[in-house]
Amino acid sequence: MDNSRNFKSGFVTIIGRPNVGKSTLMNQIIGQKIAITSNKPQTTRSRIQTVYTDSERGQIVFLDTPGIHKAKNKLGEYMVHVAEHTLQDVDVILWLVEPSDFIGAGERHIAEILTKARTPVILVINKTDTVARKEELLHFIDTYRKLYDFEEIIPASALRGENVSDVVDTLFQYLPYGPMFYDEDTVTDQPQRQIVAEIVREKALHALDEEVPHGIAVTIDRMKRRRGKELTDIEATIICERDSHKGIIIGKNGAMLKKIGSNARFEIEKLLEEKVNLRLWVKVRKNWRDSDTMLKNFGYKEQAE
Repeated sequence: MDNSRNFKSGFVTIIGRPNVGKSTLMNQIIGQKIAITSNKPQTTRSRIQTVYTDSERGQIVFLDTPGIHKAKNKLGEYMVHVAEHTLQDVDVILWLVEPSDFIGAGERHIAEILTKARTPVILVINKTDTVARKEELLHFIDTYRKLYDFEEIIPASALRGENVSDVVDTLFQYLPYGPMFYDEDTVTDQPQRQIVAEIVREKALHALDEEVPHGIAVTIDRMKRRRGKELTDIEATIICERDSHKGIIIGKNGAMLKKIGSNARFEIEKLLEEKVNLRLWVKVRKNWRDSDTMLKNFGYKEQAE
């Protein structure tokens, strides 16, 4: 049955500078964890596609992109390319910012990029839970209103789920009518192995010092369910750029690697809904973030063209 006259469906990209809460917002809307989150910027490296389906209204396909920032290496260039490229392929742009009365060069750069997009832009001022007085928030809204001609400005707290339903309601207002792109039970187009790799990377981001995280990638070498048992064996490798980083990741007597593995296993078991036997290794691949071959091998180049 063709429900295209009643349903709205379309693509929404979530953009913003690193660490403004894009992945947190998407996870909150979807209702489960797809994109990894951390307090370190540039966590998301690929365009993660997730699906929100409302049986009454229709379907929103979200593209969670890497933060738009000044690239320092080929990985950074790839991330920015992915973020900017998605602006051409969507029906609505959702721009996340933090509460502020100061518009920095990063926001002005994004606003300049958006002038070429010709797509409705909805601004979400995230992290409102950090604002002490409501009067301040009104001032922040006025500041951003002068930056760009937004269709809507919505204050919200993705972390606490405040006004997230308003964001969804507003998105449906601007989406075109049409049939759903995915089955109702589809949540993401991400392969399971890729989500597992991202979970391991997230736990490493949480556990490690500032200098190490951007220089790591995670590959899944083996992932197989044991025959006749509700148990999955997973072997993964954490790739780093320096021998000194390898030592930090492993830790004294393997303590750090054990911590990362334990935290990751807990989350992966929730994802797979069964027990997991997770084994981790650490390998050094010097300057992999500037190697086209290694970037491709680690899954960061397939969408760059």
